[in-house]
Amino acid sequence: MSIETVLLAVGTEDEKRTEQLAKEAIAVAEPAGAEVVLTHVFTDEEFDGVRAKLGVNESSEGSTPDAVAERHTTTRAIAKALSEAGVRYSIRGEIGDHADKVVETATAVGADRIVVGGRGRSPTGKAVFGSIAQDVMLSSPCPVTFVREVAA
Repeated sequence: MSIETVLLAVGTEDEKRTEQLAKEAIAVAEPAGAEVVLTHVFTDEEFDGVRAKLGVNESSEGSTPDAVAERHTTTRAIAKALSEAGVRYSIRGEIGDHADKVVETATAVGADRIVVGGRGRSPTGKAVFGSIAQDVMLSSPCPVTFVREVAA
């Protein structure tokens, strides 16, 4: 199976692991000549907060999820790394449940692989608080590469 489209899913909490996520997406996409669909998923509250931080109001032109995602620190850092590596990419912004939106977007773009980050948690922690990455892995339409947060 050839890889043509890699969905790299990020959220606001991924600011500390942008380098790791970019490296993994490049490692998967570059040899295959695949495009990376860099998808930033916001909850409603995160979206409103980021939009306010950027000084963008609801009625302005730059208030769409795609426009806000393009301006987010995490997305810009990863986009820069992809560009420097010569990897084609596009940026999408989504609002909603993180795992659901990642799976929906992967299906919509015909992703051949999903790259998602997370931190290692105990089974009890996952049971109590849930795990976005785990939900994506269980519902994904394609293979998922999990990028574990490296301790500082």
